Amino acid sequence: MAKQRAFTLIELLVVIAIIAILMAILIPALQRAREQGKRASCLNNLRQLAMAWIMYADENDDKIVHADTGRNDAWVRWLGRGVSEQTQITGLKSGLLYPYCPDVALFKCPTGIRGETVTYAIVDAMNGYEGIPGTKSLMIYRRTQIRRPNERMVFLDEGRLSPNSWTIWYDQERWWDQITARHGDGTNVAFADGRSEYWKWKDPRTVEIAEMDYDYWQNTGRNGGQSNSPGNPDLHKVQRAVWSKLGYTPSNP
Repeated sequence: MAKQRAFTLIELLVVIAIIAILMAILIPALQRAREQGKRASCLNNLRQLAMAWIMYADENDDKIVHADTGRNDAWVRWLGRGVSEQTQITGLKSGLLYPYCPDVALFKCPTGIRGETVTYAIVDAMNGYEGIPGTKSLMIYRRTQIRRPNERMVFLDEGRLSPNSWTIWYDQERWWDQITARHGDGTNVAFADGRSEYWKWKDPRTVEIAEMDYDYWQNTGRNGGQSNSPGNPDLHKVQRAVWSKLGYTPSNP
């Protein structure tokens, strides 16, 4: 009977090295595939919400739903920070868009913050906060006011629910609310025509802001020099999508 030959130490090390190389190749690919799946799910959520937003206007004399979640008649209701998920769901279901999109899961991105039930926001321009300097004539209250709906942002993935609509400056080359990078170095948005898109950020300053601590940005970052972003194409793109145009002459990149 032939004696079986055992692996030598060198052969074992070679096998281990090959496995390590394969893992190094496969794991990033699997992570990318997983992220692409989450991104696709988020884009679908935003499409569903955008269609609900359109249907609401169609059934309410063309009036669009209130974006400010602190109101009782908003698209969803913010019932306080740190409240239980069940309370958050109560606020979600009492919002005016829920009858048109009656699935709690569609209001949250798969990469959303744990404990948050709603991660999307409607921008100020779409019947939201009216106090942004220079925007009185740019506010939208009816769908018929929207020219080029395929270019006008309605929803974006903010990451959590706040008591307001999502805010960005019009007449300054500067961020107001924190921009997010929910999917890689970018985020998902939805438009007034019902489409949703993934926007990958081009300027490293945008990603830097997206990665800042939320409380730091709310209390410090937004009020300091870090919010200024001259020549930032990402900032220009978002401002144009929200307000339809820039209220200043942009700096060169």
